[in-house]
Amino acid sequence: MSTTQNSLTPVTVIGLGAMGRALAGALLDAGRPTTVWNRSPGKGDDLVARGAVEAASAEDAVRAGELIIVCVVDHDASDAILEPLGEALRGRVLVNVTSDIPERSRQAAAWAASYGIGYLDGAVMVPTPLVGSPDALLFYAGSRKAYERHESTLKALGGRAAFVGTDAGLAAVYDLALLDFFYGSISGLVHAYALATADGVKAADIAPYLDSIVQILPPIAQYTAENIDAGSYPGQEAGLAMMASGVSHILHAARARGLDVSQLESVKAVADRAIARGHGSDDWASTVEAVRSAS
Repeated sequence: MSTTQNSLTPVTVIGLGAMGRALAGALLDAGRPTTVWNRSPGKGDDLVARGAVEAASAEDAVRAGELIIVCVVDHDASDAILEPLGEALRGRVLVNVTSDIPERSRQAAAWAASYGIGYLDGAVMVPTPLVGSPDALLFYAGSRKAYERHESTLKALGGRAAFVGTDAGLAAVYDLALLDFFYGSISGLVHAYALATADGVKAADIAPYLDSIVQILPPIAQYTAENIDAGSYPGQEAGLAMMASGVSHILHAARARGLDVSQLESVKAVADRAIARGHGSDDWASTVEAVRSAS
């Protein structure tokens, strides 16, 4: 399909929360004919003012598009909307960017296949202001044919569109893995600020120096991934036992200041279990062995 043809593909967006509106807005900005629908009325008014068509029903919305994008709170909500519309969706491509677990994505793909619906499960990895930008990352998994057919439209939602495999659960796997890292990191950041402010240092005074940590994360992420995939954890630069002692110092200081230490205790407990397994001289990546076995 040519770029011109693909740019004229009618697209429907179902679900007009903040993310759904951002997705529909990006499609409008890219010149795609866009139909929108939401269970509660009124949320599409600004999009209609920009050129979208607001459908009277979910079925009308589906029949208006060749590419159907669904973005609601979870798969219970998407199932409730989509399951009565199997016949209306037949022959169309359904892209479900609703967040949930991989098992629900695979169930949705199986249901779609039973109706002859091209199915892609997706995950939006950026906040709403970045949707539609060249650097916006979105994962897709499922029908390769569907992805290739609508790739340029999907890239209008984010230039870093990534097809990660034909297993429809894989977009959710990537999503959960990245969010696992994000939430752990942002929680550590907040705790670091709490530790500093407990001694009268402003969080804003710590912030300028965090780039020294942030800048070393990309190479750490790469070699940690390589070590975990290889099952080898060379620790010549910094052994786990040494780093675990550093965690102990933070724990001691945080407890003395009356801070919540539950996250730090979990970090230390995992490290201690890995050390007990003989990984004291290995790299921090060796803690994966303790993470994989909770006891």
